[in-house]
Order: sequence, then C-alpha cells, then structure tokens
Amino acid sequence: MDDRRCRFCQNTFQPSKYQLRQTVCSEPSCQRQRRSEYRQRKLSADAEYRQVCRDSSRKWRAAHPGYWRQYREQNPAAVYRNREQQQSRDHKRRLRHLANNPSAWDLKRSAASIWLLDSGAENLANNNPASAQVWIIETLPPRKEAASASCQQQRAGFDSASVG
Repeated sequence: MDDRRCRFCQNTFQPSKYQLRQTVCSEPSCQRQRRSEYRQRKLSADAEYRQVCRDSSRKWRAAHPGYWRQYREQNPAAVYRNREQQQSRDHKRRLRHLANNPSAWDLKRSAASIWLLDSGAENLANNNPASAQVWIIETLPPRKEAASASCQQQRAGFDSASVG
C-alpha cells in the first residue's frame, strides 16, 4: 500500500487495509480531532442527532445534581480561567456586532490630538464606531500675571512706583 499524509499532523502513515479511505493517522491527538470534526458536522446537519445529544446532557444533569457547584468549589483556578475566557468571548461578540456598521457619530478632534482606543479596536474592519473608555480632561485657563511685572521685565534704572 502507498503511504499517505495525515490531514492534521502532516506525517506520513500506512492506511489500514480495512479502511481504504483513511485520511488521518492513528495518533490519539489526530483521532480526537477527527472525531471532533465529525461531531460538529453531525450536529450542524442532523436535527435528530442534535436532539439526542441535548436529551443525553439533560439526563446526566438530572442524575448528578450539584455536580457543577461542587466542581467549581473544588477548582477555583478553573472558575477563574472560565471567567476570563467568557469575558474574551463576550468582547469578541461585541466586536462582531460592530463590524461593518455603516453608522457614524459626529466625532470631534481633540485639541491635544490624542485618540485612545480599546485594545480590541484593531479587529474592526471598515467600521466607524468603536467602544472605548473616554477620559475628558479639561485644561485650565492660563494664569493671569500679577499686576507688577517681575524685575526681569523692567528696564534698568526705572522703578514702577516712581514712574508716573
């Protein structure tokens, strides 16, 4: 038989004589990826399979009440990691909703010529509005000079009190 190249790891392998259309090697990581792709395809294409999977999850949760609460109590690092991942997913979802949005706001240019953008703004394409945290800092008016000028501004030999 001829050697084939694995779709995932790109290594060559000998296909099984029983699976003539084999395109994935027998490495566990490649097989796991193959099964995952199959499941995703099946879930998107087969409504009955989707319903069976949903029912199976419901049955398991009903048979194991309190499992997830106990898991979160015992694994605070997993809770923290999940919270960060969820915030990232939420942020990406907000950016996707903004993408290619043709509406524009009346933006005024800052006198200081400083524009601050959120860290995810580079992912926006052809988009005018962007969510950002804005800080408005008003400048103070210039100080008024005291009535008498400093000694550096007076001409030599003249006293402001004696003139006049």
